[in-house]
Amino acid sequence: MIQNCTNLVHSNLWLMFNRLTPLGLRSSCCTHARTTKIIPQINKIHKTSQFQTRSMLSSTSALAQTVTVTCVRHSHKRCFQSFPLNYRFCDAARNSLLSNSTIFKLKTKANSNRSRNGMGTFTTRAVAQPLKNADELIDSVETFIFDCDGVIWKGDKLIEGVPETLDMLRSKGKRLVFVTNNSTKSRKQYGKKFETLGLNVSEEEIFASSFAAAAYLKSIDFPKDKKVYVIGEDGILKELELAGYQYLGGPEDGGKKIELKPGFLMEHDENVGAVVVGFDRYFNYYKIQYGTLCIRENPGCLFIATNRDAVTHLTDAQEWAGGGSMVGAISGSTQREPLVVGKPSTFMMDYLANKFGISKSQICMVGDRLDTDILFGQNGGCKTLLVLSGVTTLPMLQSPNNSIQPDFYTNKISDFLSLKAAAV
Repeated sequence: MIQNCTNLVHSNLWLMFNRLTPLGLRSSCCTHARTTKIIPQINKIHKTSQFQTRSMLSSTSALAQTVTVTCVRHSHKRCFQSFPLNYRFCDAARNSLLSNSTIFKLKTKANSNRSRNGMGTFTTRAVAQPLKNADELIDSVETFIFDCDGVIWKGDKLIEGVPETLDMLRSKGKRLVFVTNNSTKSRKQYGKKFETLGLNVSEEEIFASSFAAAAYLKSIDFPKDKKVYVIGEDGILKELELAGYQYLGGPEDGGKKIELKPGFLMEHDENVGAVVVGFDRYFNYYKIQYGTLCIRENPGCLFIATNRDAVTHLTDAQEWAGGGSMVGAISGSTQREPLVVGKPSTFMMDYLANKFGISKSQICMVGDRLDTDILFGQNGGCKTLLVLSGVTTLPMLQSPNNSIQPDFYTNKISDFLSLKAAAV
């Protein structure tokens, strides 16, 4: 079943096998120095055989295409590999699989069927198309979900044309919902920001990840006699308070320091049943240690993240380190992965669909981030529109290293107005 593997051990090819193949399906058979311990199990090697792999990423359910991977190393024989795997295709953007000496030819073809051997298909989405007919998209959905930072505003500056665009959509009877991963404000506080910017948006239309954290605790019947330790800002505290949960931490712990002296033992509340981590401008070592102790030492303590965004828009001048940096610190010290309630997790999408009775196929998600906004929409089975007014640029979207493709892209949401006029 396993033939000579010597030609498969090029460093980049080995990296692909090592990342894509589950440990239980690797075996020891090759004498090469780099693969004497484990190599992927090879199902078949044949000049004309091509096999498909399966992506475990649920976001690829719509507009599916099949990707067949053929690898060629200089003049050596072609090798075709079938990978039973638990692998997210979006991770391919972080894998260095292509090199001068190893070529991976990706052959795509439309395919909605699953193979009979149970392997399934390795799927990705069709290449994003520029939005040319705004009316067609608008008429095809009932609800628009908008991200905020980079779509509606940047920092405290409203993006041009937003008020007119929202008014036009409302005049057409569309439901508008605003979802943000920024947990520094509560829904009520975000309502005031919309009002300050001259936008008429009700609190019921706003869903921040601060609210999502409290809503998740409610959804699992988190005991009211347990406490929540917050690494984050005021928005999380206010939402927890409205939900009736006891909490500690937050900005109050921002000024606390640890005096490291011989024999010092840091105390923590053993009644903390969940640690919620969000964006925190007052992040410090005290919070890291306190959260770590709760998660590692309190039986059953939950580790919840509002989001894992790498960057955020605190001002319109540059990008700033996002909530993912705080979550990463706690994940590193606890060796635990958090439960993420913000985008691209489907929790908020499911919550919105249930609350408003929305069919997900009748929703269009509009955002400026591929790995949060667009993936959020795809995970929920919605239409997706990327705007280039925030984090993502056109070269980033069209990069061969990017595997996340929205249905459409355009410069900013006010293009709904100009493209509508052009269509008429």
